[in-house]
Amino acid sequence: MTKRFKWTTVFLFSFCLINIFPLVVPSIAQEETPDYLIGPKDILNIHVWQEPELTRDVTVTPDGRITFPLIGKIMAQGKTVTELKEIITKKLKNFITVPEVTVIVNESLSRTVYIIGTVNEPGPYPLSPNMTVLQALSVAGGFTEWADTKNIQIVRRDGKKEVQLRFNYKKFISGKNLEQNILLKPNDTIVVP
Repeated sequence: MTKRFKWTTVFLFSFCLINIFPLVVPSIAQEETPDYLIGPKDILNIHVWQEPELTRDVTVTPDGRITFPLIGKIMAQGKTVTELKEIITKKLKNFITVPEVTVIVNESLSRTVYIIGTVNEPGPYPLSPNMTVLQALSVAGGFTEWADTKNIQIVRRDGKKEVQLRFNYKKFISGKNLEQNILLKPNDTIVVP
C-alpha cells in the first residue's frame, strides 16, 4: 500500500464519519430530559446580585419549604429552579428595585433510590437523570453469589398504593424483555432476593 493510498483512505473514512455519524445517532440520545423538580432535603444556593447579605445556601425542609430573608417561607417542592427564581424575584421587588436572583441546586438529596437484598453494596443511592434498573444495580456493585436474578422487584409508591414491578436480569441480558429495564423514579426500592 502506498502512502498516498493510506492518506486517501484515512481522509475518506474521516469525512464519512464526520458527515454520516450525525445522521445515524439514535433518537433516544436526542430526547430532552425534563426539568429538575426541587424536593425536600435539597440544598439550594440562592444568589442575589450585589446583595451579599441575601446570598446563601438553604435546605428545603421536609414540608417542601425554604425560609429566605425579607420574604419568609416559600414553597419550593415541586418547582423548577426557574420557577423558584421567579417567585423569589417577584417577592424581593418589594424591597429591592431590580433584584437579580440565581438559584442553583448544590446537592440533590431528594431524589434517592434504595437497593436492598443480595447485592454487594445495598443502601440508598442518588437517582441520576434517566437512571434505569440495570444502572442502579451496577451502582450497588452487582449481585452476590446467591442472588435470585430472575425475581428482582421494583417497589414504587403510586399515590397511596404500592406497585411492584418485576425485573428478570437473566432474560434481560439474553436480549428478552428489554422493556423491563425501566427508568427509576425517586424513592423506588429495588429488592434483589
